[in-house]
Amino acid sequence: MLGGILGSFPSLTGITSHPLLQDEQAFRRAVWEKNLQKIKLHNFEASLGKHSYWLAMNHLGDLTDEEFNLMLNGFHPDPVEPHGGNLALFQESASLKTPKEIDWRTKGHVTPVKNQGHCGACWAFSATGALEALLFNKTSRLVSLSEQNLIDCSGKLGNHGCHGGYITRAFEYVRDNRGINSEDAYPYLEKEGFSCHYNPQERAANCTSLVAVQRGSEAALEQAVATVGPVSVAVDAHNFPFHFYKSGIFSSIFCSDVVNHAMLAVGYGISQEDGKEYWILKNSWSENWGEQGYMRLVQGAGNHCGVDNQASYPTM
Repeated sequence: MLGGILGSFPSLTGITSHPLLQDEQAFRRAVWEKNLQKIKLHNFEASLGKHSYWLAMNHLGDLTDEEFNLMLNGFHPDPVEPHGGNLALFQESASLKTPKEIDWRTKGHVTPVKNQGHCGACWAFSATGALEALLFNKTSRLVSLSEQNLIDCSGKLGNHGCHGGYITRAFEYVRDNRGINSEDAYPYLEKEGFSCHYNPQERAANCTSLVAVQRGSEAALEQAVATVGPVSVAVDAHNFPFHFYKSGIFSSIFCSDVVNHAMLAVGYGISQEDGKEYWILKNSWSENWGEQGYMRLVQGAGNHCGVDNQASYPTM
């Protein structure tokens, strides 16, 4: 499959004239042009005030929605009773007051935006994001941790590498393994490795337990983000507008509460323009997507895109 590999179509000139590649190129061009027309239509409607966010062509523009979801949305929701049945629960507190806005990026807790590429390991990127924040909170050191370590080594807990996985089981692996390597020590390959290469001598971080946030409660998620730091979440990212989100506060009629993509909630805020509240979510689709790799997702709209359904974080 060449989807997304051919990239922006001005660069297609010079590709070999092999008939199969010509057929693939023609198909990808047609997909890209169809996506571009849908983006233009959305943005025209946004200019009329029908939408609170804008779309733009990106590096994944020659993928169909089906390919997009197959390759990039690999989050598996936890059952009602999480794996192991022993997760601690963070519940909403009626007495806990949270700040109106918080952004953990400004406090040093968040590594630069990463790119999962053509590998459905969003679950691993979300997990490392929360673990990186935990490490910074405990040591004041910001270290990029290894998604490849999780992809290669947490299969026994039910994760499936580039074919999807559970955030909580990534945390369980780190807890049971008593560590995870850094990105430098165990670099990302954008594919499943043949075996686990974790090196305990190069342990970069650890966690001793994990906590699930009360499901379906925006207040609980806000309190967790405000008091704990960045929290792993999952959203419904199956829809076209999500794939080509560029800027603004995302709120789409196409979003359900059936989640399939893992992200990292790094804060929340209030729009100065219209007072609309939003979550700040870190994605793993490179800085070419969204607001330099981030999304502002509408808050206070009844668990929009299922953002409150699968939140969790590690502790030490």
